[in-house]
Order: sequence, then structure tokens, then C-alpha cells
Amino acid sequence: MNTLGVALVGHAFMGAVHSHAWRTVGRVFELPARPEMVVLCGRRKGAVHDDAARFGWAEASDDWKAVLLRDDVHVVDICTPGDSHAEIAISALEAGKHVLCEKPLANSVAEAVAMAEAADRARRSGIQAMVGFNYRRVPALALARELIEQGRLGRIRHVRAQYLQDWLVDPRAPLTWRLQAERAGSGALGDLGAHLVDLAQFLLGDDIISVCGLVDTFVPERPLVGDADRLGPVTVDDAAVFTARFRDGALGTFEATRYATGRKNGLRIEINGSTGSLAFDFESMNELSFHDATEPAGTAGFRRILATEPDHPYLSAWYPPGHLLGYEHTFTHQLRDLVTTIASRTTPSPDFAAGLRVQRVLDAVQRSAAHHSRWLPVEETR
Repeated sequence: MNTLGVALVGHAFMGAVHSHAWRTVGRVFELPARPEMVVLCGRRKGAVHDDAARFGWAEASDDWKAVLLRDDVHVVDICTPGDSHAEIAISALEAGKHVLCEKPLANSVAEAVAMAEAADRARRSGIQAMVGFNYRRVPALALARELIEQGRLGRIRHVRAQYLQDWLVDPRAPLTWRLQAERAGSGALGDLGAHLVDLAQFLLGDDIISVCGLVDTFVPERPLVGDADRLGPVTVDDAAVFTARFRDGALGTFEATRYATGRKNGLRIEINGSTGSLAFDFESMNELSFHDATEPAGTAGFRRILATEPDHPYLSAWYPPGHLLGYEHTFTHQLRDLVTTIASRTTPSPDFAAGLRVQRVLDAVQRSAAHHSRWLPVEETR
């Protein structure tokens, strides 16, 4: 396959980010196939045509179902709200299109199961499906995964993870789709907590098997979009906290909130093992803190690793050491990995099965919170 024709469904924040990545990936990495930005899809005909020209897409369409019938489209990239993920992804896979779907995979376990089953069927015909957990592609975090795999931390005992934002602190902020359960599924839990769950399971190479959760909605009503004089109900959580047990015995604490005043995109994770620790903060995304407990106590301590060396993950394609990367690069790395797996007919990571595992954890947290924060298993059969 010399080229991969791409259709992108959705053209808001994530659509713009993914568009930039599709424009960039083939100009930075040597790829086994050349992506072509064939068509941008959206519901608003005028807006999607304007954005197609602005983002670099050859065409625009307001009918994603018609796009699936096109022979020049090989990949469907889904950047829509969660309530449409299942329909678009399953239809695309059944039409023989490779799929990249933004996280969280779905709004419910039932939808995620259907998507994972469709992806499994499609894989038998060489069709691949990936879920978009972009933080896996931060070079410093990919390096953290390598250090853990090498045994540099020994036996993992603790994981503590936070995702802190503050864009809902103002109670006058409008009632967008992210605050409506029928569109988003959940609030901070699914929007931010999904990243934490996937990242923790990715870094440890281990699954969360049980949780105890608590959620809250601080502002129950907000002004309607376009009509600030009327209020509508907020039907998702504003913040979620939960503890977790991993299969191999590690303990985890997780916090996701959009009410951490002063925090803009503070994704933080620390992992403690028997022989070392790692710590990361996305607001200093090129840095990884590493403590090697096997060193003499008199000189041991956390040291700062600047993850910009050519032998660090993904960095061989970019700039000289010390020249920092940003948020947008994680999506370019994601597409590099997707195109490579499509060409090699290998299973992408994270695939829809991994997205389903995250969905099961989110579901268990919601059920725990709804039952007085009872400790509950992450069910494997739902």
C-alpha cells in the first residue's frame, strides 16, 4: 500500500489537533505508506467546508456514512463526542476501513464491548483499530515504560495519579456537551480519568482489578449555550477520586477534576517500586524524574532526565537534544504508530480491547460511587 486515504469525522478541538498530526506525520517520519488527507466530515455543512480548507483536507462532507463507501478512504479517524463513537467505528470497520477512535472508547461498557468485538472480527481481514490515548506517546512516559520493563523499579507497590484542570471553576461557564451524560457518558471521570487509567495500566503492564470510588457534581445547573439566561442540568460528575488494586498487587490512588483552581492540564503520575521510583508532570512534559534506590544512600536522590536524546522514544525524527517537544507531537507519534501497524498488519497499541479494559474500570468506579463507595471488582463479563 503506497498511500492511505484518511477521513476525519469531527472538526472541533480534537479534529484540529488530529488534522495537524496528519499534515505532519509523513513529513517527519519515514512511513511505510503515505497518508493523504482525503475528506473532513462534520454536521454543519458551512463550517466543515471552512475547516477543511483551513486544516488542509482535500474535501469536506456532512455525511460520514457516504464517506464510508468511498474507495479512496482507507482510514477513518473519529473525533466526535462519545455518544457517536460506537455507530461510526462499527460501521467503518464493517466497511473495511481502519479506525482510530478518540478516547474514551465509548459511553458505556455495552458499547465498548460491541466495538471491541467488531474490531476483533475486522482484524481477521487485516483491518486495524486503535483508541487514541495520546499520552502514551509522550517520549518521557514511553521512556518510563521502558525503565519499568527493564526492572529498574523492582516490584511496583504504589501508583498515584492526578489529572487536574480548572476550566469549570466559574459557575457561569456554559452547559457544553461535555456536561451532558447522554453525550459524554461521564464528566471528569471519562474525560480525564480515562487517560489516567490507561496510562497506569500501560506503564505497569498490569490491569486494575478492583476499585473504590467517589464522585461529585459541584455546580448542578449551568447556562445553556446560546441562551445564558436559562439554566440546564449538569448530568455528569465534576470530580472523581478512587483507589484501586492492580492484579500484581500494587495499590493505586487516582484523582480527576475540572475544578482544581489554577491547574490547566496537570496530568501527574508517580510510581514507587522496591528499587526505584518515577515521577512525571505533563506541564513539564519533556522531563522524567527517576530515583534509583540501589545507589548509595549518601548520594541517591531523584534526578531529572531530559527526554530529548535521539535514543529516547520517537526522538530520532525530531530535533537536537534539549529542543523541547509539545502536546501536538504526541498525536504525530500516535499516527506514526498507527500507520506502521496498518502496513505491517500487526495489532496496534492500544487496541479496542485495551479501550474496553479502561471502560470497565470507569464503569466500576461509577457503580462504586453509586453504592456508597463500596469496594467493587472490575467485572470482565459485562
